[in-house]
Amino acid sequence: MATTPAATPPLLRRVNAGKLLGVLSTAGVMTGTGLIEATGLTRATVHAVCNDLIGMGWVVELDPGHDAPGTPIGRPSRRFEFNSQAGYVLGIDVGAAKTTVLLSDLRGETVAKTGRSFQAVKTPAEQTQVVNEAVLEVLAEAQVTDAEVLAAAVGVAAPVDREGNILVDDEFWRRFDAGLTTRLSELHGWPVLLENDANLAALGEHWRGEARDVDDLVVLLAGERFGSGLMDSGRLLHGSRGGAGEMVYLKLVEGVGDTAGIARTAREQGAKAVADPTVRTSLRDLAKDSPVTAELVFKAAADGDKVALSILHKVSCRTARVLATLGILFNPELIVIGGAVAAAAESLLPAIEEQLAAFTTTPPRIAVSSLGDTIVSVGAVRHALNYVEQHALDLQLTTRP
Repeated sequence: MATTPAATPPLLRRVNAGKLLGVLSTAGVMTGTGLIEATGLTRATVHAVCNDLIGMGWVVELDPGHDAPGTPIGRPSRRFEFNSQAGYVLGIDVGAAKTTVLLSDLRGETVAKTGRSFQAVKTPAEQTQVVNEAVLEVLAEAQVTDAEVLAAAVGVAAPVDREGNILVDDEFWRRFDAGLTTRLSELHGWPVLLENDANLAALGEHWRGEARDVDDLVVLLAGERFGSGLMDSGRLLHGSRGGAGEMVYLKLVEGVGDTAGIARTAREQGAKAVADPTVRTSLRDLAKDSPVTAELVFKAAADGDKVALSILHKVSCRTARVLATLGILFNPELIVIGGAVAAAAESLLPAIEEQLAAFTTTPPRIAVSSLGDTIVSVGAVRHALNYVEQHALDLQLTTRP
């Protein structure tokens, strides 16, 4: 039978330190009185633990001041602030075509950002090299050393369980287990956390996107391949082996048939139209000698091309069926469409919402992500920050000279 650890003074000090750090990390400048009210701790405990956190580098003490204008002159209040420059975290999105890397301070503010294409990549080792080059670039831009990075999180398009392991039982998903996190940790020395990209997108939207204050949420990455991140009561759903939110079931859904996303479907349908000499469409002139892209299909539709409009109508109907299945299965308050296609998908919303109402009597609210190509890397930053907050008292900070 599990036993509860005895409430020793060191343990109580640790618990109180975590409580104070949690309050300060999300607040601005706070006085001792404010921290007493926020935590319920005694004045002596607040000041003693704050002294500990100052010594560790997590908190800075500002010049003393009075609690408010007009208060009687007396002993000034001590003022404390979370040290957002105590370290940094990395959020890394490893997509199909490129990697996006964000370096952020401990309040989640972006310090540097870069992206690198995987166009010339042929092996997992080459992919790891490209990701590492992007990491080195953001660190150099911000003049941040490896010792100042406290954690990194990486998003991949594969099922990842609660322990950060890719589902390798399936041969298809095994290809995504390229040893990237182990290699980055070996090269740089900081912990690297692996998570599914759609799960990170859900974290990012809940934290900084359209889903702030929404705890029952689905984020649908809809570019090349549909993938969903699920959040119930503010908690990510992984399933027993990380497969929650995987969308292979779409092969069984009438009118959908596979997991191809909005961008891929629009591109393939556009290319098919251009290849047919009997079809009259401006896509042929827009593409010229280059391959048809989803962006060209959306552009042609915006210009009134009937073929492109027909393609996007079919895409809207198909996407509505996908959203309906998610709405029926998980009953979220909100579904956010994200990924590289998000900006263009805004034009599809009226048709999607019209169709959605025909598929379910309780359609969720639909929104398009405003995070753009950083949706996964923003979520990765949040994931890394969660790790830092949970392990703060065990992390060694490096103080800049």
